[in-house]
Amino acid sequence: MMRSRLLSAAAVAGVALAVAACGGDDNNGTSSGSSSSGSSGGGEKARVGVIFPDSESSSRWVDFDTPLLKAALEKEGLEADIQNAQNDKQKFATIADAMLNTGVKVLMMTNLDSPSVAAIQEKAKAAGVKTIDYDRLTLGGSADYYVSFDNTRVGEEQGKGLVKCIGSPSGQQVISIAGSPTDNNATLFHDGAMSVIKPLVDKGDLKLVADKATAEWDPVVGGRNFEQLLTANGGKVDAVLAANDGLANAVIQVLKRNKLNVPVTGQDATVEGLQNILRGDQCVTIYKAVKKEADAAAALAASLVNGSKGDTNGTVEDTEAKRQVPSVLLDPEPIYKDTVKKVIDDGFVTADQVCTKDVAAECQKLGITGG
Repeated sequence: MMRSRLLSAAAVAGVALAVAACGGDDNNGTSSGSSSSGSSGGGEKARVGVIFPDSESSSRWVDFDTPLLKAALEKEGLEADIQNAQNDKQKFATIADAMLNTGVKVLMMTNLDSPSVAAIQEKAKAAGVKTIDYDRLTLGGSADYYVSFDNTRVGEEQGKGLVKCIGSPSGQQVISIAGSPTDNNATLFHDGAMSVIKPLVDKGDLKLVADKATAEWDPVVGGRNFEQLLTANGGKVDAVLAANDGLANAVIQVLKRNKLNVPVTGQDATVEGLQNILRGDQCVTIYKAVKKEADAAAALAASLVNGSKGDTNGTVEDTEAKRQVPSVLLDPEPIYKDTVKKVIDDGFVTADQVCTKDVAAECQKLGITGG
């Protein structure tokens, strides 16, 4: 995936934003902020519709993005309607239609796949509603902005983490369990990781014995794929490149059943992933400070509501639409056992959530205390 980055200071300032409130689905939020910057006619707050893809591929959409984005939109003086499509493209489209019909000014979406959301963005465009791609770029779409982390760098950090956890590569066998083939981010994660791993494979320092994508990021599918690949390789593996914490946990369960403990990567710094790191079952996760992503998205939405140009720090190429999408690209950070405390200190998760039962002693050793 080609990408041009126009480096500039990315102050993601806000003004006001809009989008629709459509009733009663998962994770529906309505803001009550006091700022008037996001108000539309008659003193009403502008409404912003947000649609997340599911709650199974990663816990982040429910546990982190929903509350943080709601708070960020409220801070901009906007009213938020946040819903979850629960991995159902028809439900996604139905939610979007309802939001457009109720007069939202901005529609923010994390796609299940590019074609379905590109069609929604065309509807929004025809209705005069601005759109933002949140976390995942919609290829062939027409979003006004894209906000995410530098996803190629996420993959690079996973690849570097795998090599660091292996130690001195000398022919170790690696299995890759990648993300969904319909998710452009998964492609970027994979490409970034392979930019680190493939040169070592070419030199003979590592052996990539299998590399398989996981439909819809489903951990059950990922675990089953890994078990089949492990069996086909004679029950042998020295390290696993897993694309996120959900897939990593599925891999870990298979490894445990086979009495194996090898380096496993992950992503999202979930409670489960951090606990697996503290147990020594997972070597690294990639921390993406979702609050920064939510704040950036809310500020961009506010700029669209007010007809002003949002602050960005780069562009990303949509290779299908043949255009450069103005973007805010944030930096990811690898987290190992000795840096788990940073994620908790940032308030991303709490010590009470992470330091339970069998990992409590490890938390104490690392100086992780408090709720």
